[in-house]
Amino acid sequence: MIVTIDGVAASGKSSVASGVAQALGIPYLSSGLLYRAATLLALEAELDVNDAPALLRLLAERPLRLLPLPEGNRIYLTDTDERDLTADAHTSAVDAQVSAVARLPEVRGWVNAQLRAVPAPFVAEGRDMGTAVFPGAQAKFFLTASPRIRAQRRRLERGEDVAAVEAALSARDEQDRRQSRPAPDAQVIDTGTLDLQGVIQTVLAGIEQQSA
Repeated sequence: MIVTIDGVAASGKSSVASGVAQALGIPYLSSGLLYRAATLLALEAELDVNDAPALLRLLAERPLRLLPLPEGNRIYLTDTDERDLTADAHTSAVDAQVSAVARLPEVRGWVNAQLRAVPAPFVAEGRDMGTAVFPGAQAKFFLTASPRIRAQRRRLERGEDVAAVEAALSARDEQDRRQSRPAPDAQVIDTGTLDLQGVIQTVLAGIEQQSA
C-alpha cells in the first residue's frame, strides 16, 4: 500500500504522516526534507537557488541519504562522516528559499527519483505526492488550514512572531500554488478544528474506508 498526504506549508503533514505510519507499522517518506536539504546545501555553497544545473551538480557531488523511519525522517550528507542535516534544514533561511528550489523541474525530478526508489508499503508526504509522484496510490489525503492557525502552530515549534510567520506562509502558499493542490480522488481535511490525533484518526478512517 502507498498512502499520500499532501498539503499546504505548515499544515502538519510530517507529524500526521509519522502518526499514520506508526499506526500502520510502515515507514513514511518526507519529500519536503529532501527539498529542504537541497536548499540548505545551496545556501551553504552560496549558489543561486534558481540555477538548476548548478544545484544538480552540487547534489551529485554531495549526495544525500534520506532515512525514512516511521517516527520521523532524517537526512544525512554522505560525502562526510554522515553529517545529520535534519535540524539545519528547518530554519527560517531555508523556509524563505525552499519554494524556489522546489519549483525547478530538474530538482523535482531528482527528488521524485529518490522517493520512487523506496519499496512500498509507505506513507509519502509532500506537495504533489498524490498528483505527480504516486498517482496510483491507494489512499490520498490533502491537509489544509488557515495561514493564522498554521502560523500559531509554527510559533509553538520555533518561537517566532505569529504575524511575520503568517505573512511568510501566505506568500509561500502563493508560490506553491501550482504544486500544492489536492488530487481529484484525495480526501481534503481541514486541520484547523482538529488536534494532531484527530487528524491521524481521520486519515486512518479514510484509509480503512478506501481499502474496504
